[in-house]
Amino acid sequence: MEEIIFTNGAKAIPTELQDCYIIEPKYFGDERGYFVADFILEDMQKLGFDQVYQHNTSKSAKGVVRGMHFQLDPYAQTKIVSVISGAAVDVVIDIRVGSPTYGQATSVLLTPYDPNIPGSGRQLYVPRGFAHGFVSLKDNTLFQYYVDNKYAPQYEEGISWNGEETTELFKKAFDEYKISNAEITISAKDQARLSLKYEPKYFTYQKNSKASDNYSFEAGV
Repeated sequence: MEEIIFTNGAKAIPTELQDCYIIEPKYFGDERGYFVADFILEDMQKLGFDQVYQHNTSKSAKGVVRGMHFQLDPYAQTKIVSVISGAAVDVVIDIRVGSPTYGQATSVLLTPYDPNIPGSGRQLYVPRGFAHGFVSLKDNTLFQYYVDNKYAPQYEEGISWNGEETTELFKKAFDEYKISNAEITISAKDQARLSLKYEPKYFTYQKNSKASDNYSFEAGV
C-alpha cells in the first residue's frame, strides 16, 4: 500500500492493516477559522467508497466504549470516521480470513482540527470486513461517520472489545488519557460479545483493485 495524494492535496496514508487508511483532509484557514471538504466522492472512489448512503453522528461521555461492530452482507459497510468535538481513540481489527493482516488491530487518535496540533482533524477509512470501535476521551465527544450502506439491525454483529486482539489498545488508551475504571461505560450487548477466536468466520479476503472489494461473505451463522 502506498500513500495516495488527492486532487486538492488531501492524503490517504496507509496504516499497518491491509486496505485501512488514515485520511488527512486539506484544511484551508486563516484568522477567521477554516474550510475543509471532508468528503470528495471521486477521491474516496479511489479507495473503493462509491457512495454516501448515510451520515451518522453519536455523542458519548468520557470513558464510553463502543464496539467492536460490523454488519453482515448484503449490508456490510465501509466507513469514514472522524471526531468533530471532544476526542476518541478509534480501534479497528481486520477480520477477513486470508488477509495479510487478519486478526491484527490498530488504533488512531481522532480529534477536531486545530492548526496548532499536528495530526488533528484526521479521518480513518475502515473497509468492509473490519470490526470497528472506539473509546471516548472527553465528555460530549461527537463522533461522525459516512457509510456506504444502510443500517440494518438484523445484520448487525460484533466481537469483543477486550479480546486478545484489541484489549491492549484499549488499555493503553485508558492509561494514557487517565480514564479510570469507574469512568468506563460499555453497553450490556457489547460487554457480552465473544472474542474473534470464538466467532464464526464472516469474511474472506480476496485481492482486488479497490480496498472495499477485498472481501467476500461467508454465511458463518
